[in-house]
Amino acid sequence: MFRFFNVCVAGSDVYSLRMAIETYDVAIIGAGTAGLAALREARRHTDRFVIINNGLYGTTCARVGCMPSKALIESANAYHRRIDFPELGMHGGASLAVDIPAVLARVRRLRDHFVAGTVALTNDLGARNVAGRARFVAADTLEVNGRRLKAKSIVIATGSRPIVPNEWRAFGDRILTTDTLFERPSLPAEMAVIGMGAIGSELAQALSRLGINVTAFGSALRLAGLSDEQVNDALLASLRAEFAIHLGKSATLSAKGQRIRVTAGETSVVVDGVLAALGRRPNIDDLGLEQLGIRLDERGMPPVDRSTRQIGELPIYLAGDAASDSPVLHEAADDGHIAGTNATRDKSICFKRRTPLGIVFCDPNTAVIGTPYEKLDMANAAAGTVRFDKQGRATIAAENYGVLRVYASRQDGSLLGAELCAPRGEHLAHLLALAISQHLTVQDLLRMPFYHPVFEEGLRTALRDLAAQLGAKHQSDLAYCNAVGASALD
Repeated sequence: MFRFFNVCVAGSDVYSLRMAIETYDVAIIGAGTAGLAALREARRHTDRFVIINNGLYGTTCARVGCMPSKALIESANAYHRRIDFPELGMHGGASLAVDIPAVLARVRRLRDHFVAGTVALTNDLGARNVAGRARFVAADTLEVNGRRLKAKSIVIATGSRPIVPNEWRAFGDRILTTDTLFERPSLPAEMAVIGMGAIGSELAQALSRLGINVTAFGSALRLAGLSDEQVNDALLASLRAEFAIHLGKSATLSAKGQRIRVTAGETSVVVDGVLAALGRRPNIDDLGLEQLGIRLDERGMPPVDRSTRQIGELPIYLAGDAASDSPVLHEAADDGHIAGTNATRDKSICFKRRTPLGIVFCDPNTAVIGTPYEKLDMANAAAGTVRFDKQGRATIAAENYGVLRVYASRQDGSLLGAELCAPRGEHLAHLLALAISQHLTVQDLLRMPFYHPVFEEGLRTALRDLAAQLGAKHQSDLAYCNAVGASALD
């Protein structure tokens, strides 16, 4: 595993230094979701591997991402549910109180549990698990803690970090990110959330539901990754019923005593803290990628084949959030699987990627499945719509709000994609992803059973709307294609 070379040093005395180079079949940089998935595949084929991790162990999802954020959201939604008690025949909700320090303590307790599970995956590796910052000194050689590690193949899975503009850092711990939010013993009484993508939309609502006075800002006019205007408008209306949202203008910060003034266009508020939800930046800027001998783009990113994860023609693979093309856990795990598999092969093989699926856990749940609206050719596609304001199960649950839009080909009726903000939408999203993956048509899905009363009956309504547009309204799905005014049938 070691070889040595001589280094000549000029000076009064010329002497020889012997430096060890450790050699491996596979080196993996990063022990997050993608790195651990790559490790799993690599160790199936060789025991000559090393995994290198800089900073805390535990994946982004488990430590600062999807798991602690969902724990916070669950507490927020449970407390918010008191608003519906009178409609459901219950009283006394006004006397309930939320203990934010207790909520955050539970978040951390659950976080630690999930982190422990991911850390355990590297505990038995001994010397093959290296803590430190890796940097390329050649296309096949890394330097870590003064050591040289040479590998036949290298997987880059270094993850990402929250984007915080440099000028905001002067405000110190009054600027929060998902890396710091869950570590707080409590939270400020008044907060601004800047950035209304997936993270901002989820957390702005959750913080508001915990009783924090939230004002949200987004430079774009759309929320949570949506591109269908009807779905976006429905989500915006739902969120604006709970807290203030200002879109279309970039926000700037200035000091106001010990507080922060946030200004966007004509809007200005003074808050105790700001959650920066501007996205995440790949951790690739200090890796020495310039040593690879390939051209980097304006962001410093190398060219990557999404189906192989290979960088150019090099035996180097980029996976997970470090690649920035689809920063969600299941895609990162797939990236790592592909990279780890190809890192042990003489020739990379292509993998077909799963149907795109992105879910945002605000209420109503928001999702984009398959081809988003903005990428459709609407001359050759149709959209079916259902609004949940009169849907049976949604009305019973006092969750009758939101909209679902399903897209299909006008040529053969095959499902292309969907966007939604709908109650229990995470489940609708998975059903639609399955249907698209199986290349089902509108009529195929209509012929499946829909139990009554369930939220999925809303999907049937949208599909029947599509069927009518596609000229299939007279094809039987064992019920009426035209609406008859009863949710159990429509």
